[in-house]
Amino acid sequence: MSAEPWLSVDQIAEHLGVTRDSIYRWIDRKGLPAHRLGRLWKFQVSEVDDWVRAGGADEADREGGEDGQ
Repeated sequence: MSAEPWLSVDQIAEHLGVTRDSIYRWIDRKGLPAHRLGRLWKFQVSEVDDWVRAGGADEADREGGEDGQ
């Protein structure tokens, strides 16, 4: 069994098709699963995909223009 690679903020933003700012906002406000290693945030794609499927990125509490585009 091979270990799942850890992705950076830029890589997970690209994976989700959003901006870096959206990623940081989701970590802070919506509980995006992220792991802090020193000053860096790292992500497992499987955790992030599960979070999205569970509605973590829903915009019900949207503050206008938070789609990252």
